[in-house]
Amino acid sequence: MKRLNTVLKEDGVQTDLILLIRTILATSKEIAFRVSQGELAGVLGSTLNENIQGEVQKKLDVIANQLLKDILLDDNSVRTVASEEEDHAVGANPEGKFIVAFDPLDGSSNIDVNGQIGTIFTIYLARDDVPYDSDEQFNQLGANQVCAGYVLYGPSSLLVMSTGGPTRCYTLDSTHGGYLLTNSQLSVPEQSSEFAVNMANYRYWDEPTQVYFDKLLYTCKSFDKSSVRWNAAMVGDVHRILCRGGLFLYPQDNRAGNENGKIRLLYEANPLALLVENAGGKATSKGARILDIAPTNLHQRVPVVLGSIAPAEYFNSTVYNSNAKY
Repeated sequence: MKRLNTVLKEDGVQTDLILLIRTILATSKEIAFRVSQGELAGVLGSTLNENIQGEVQKKLDVIANQLLKDILLDDNSVRTVASEEEDHAVGANPEGKFIVAFDPLDGSSNIDVNGQIGTIFTIYLARDDVPYDSDEQFNQLGANQVCAGYVLYGPSSLLVMSTGGPTRCYTLDSTHGGYLLTNSQLSVPEQSSEFAVNMANYRYWDEPTQVYFDKLLYTCKSFDKSSVRWNAAMVGDVHRILCRGGLFLYPQDNRAGNENGKIRLLYEANPLALLVENAGGKATSKGARILDIAPTNLHQRVPVVLGSIAPAEYFNSTVYNSNAKY
């Protein structure tokens, strides 16, 4: 099995980007260890604070965020960082080449029940036309990402990452502390009968979205033997889709604050969309390609449909074209 560093060099990734990726992954190993210790490390439970999203922060959220922020702000190649847990971008080195955004711990609700959680990260080239510490550094299309990935903390710690080419999977080898290549090319099957969605939100969806799920659950023979798989952690659901196909959906709904969905464009939708597309899947928002969405703010939310091509296209045609066939 090849080491991460070897694979990146073979992929033609520039040295400065390799070093930055290794910096991020050094922190992921520390997070992985603390996750594995759980209550023994005193990291379970919630704080008394809320993040910018209005969500109660878990202790491990705060720890993971601080670990990532500290190590990135100390890296000379980083101009600015942005975190789902921070109100605004934080300036690092004004001369840095890269900007980094991250969700320190996706799936926080799973922390205290030993469920799936993960760290999502994305890297862009810094902009020279705005202040180095400005939120506007991140007003870039997802298609501009030079690297996107996540680390899934589970029975084994897995890194799934793309630097513009194939979406590859690495496994953390705890015997020597490095990530080893275990799948050189993840490939999403075009067809799949599995889907991941929070069906408890059905009552809040618009009528076309409800019609789609009425067909899926009750009337359309093409959906026979469909299976719902819901982890309450986007990183876990998307990892399953990358491994064996399926569809992840988080539509917009009529609740205050969810009019544009719940998934954050910068921290979740863009990096995971890049990984899915580079594995042969499809990633859309309101029928449009996620990676082509022009951001308007650091914590922008978007409705998301991503995964296997055939069911993704059928969802989009059903919701936006009532004459869709399947």
